Amino acid sequence: MISNIGIPGLILILVIALIVFGPQKLPQIGRGAGDALREFRHSTKGILEDSSEPQNPDRKT
Repeated sequence: MISNIGIPGLILILVIALIVFGPQKLPQIGRGAGDALREFRHSTKGILEDSSEPQNPDRKT
């Protein structure tokens, strides 16, 4: 669904965000969203790396 937005849709979203939040708040909101996305990617990368390890390693008895 998000991949179907396109350039005109992104421009419309940015214009609406500019009107709603104003030019002073928009950089702060963008920075916060970028930080949140970076943290989310970092967390999911750690989870994916953990899940790629074998669940039950061979045990010597």
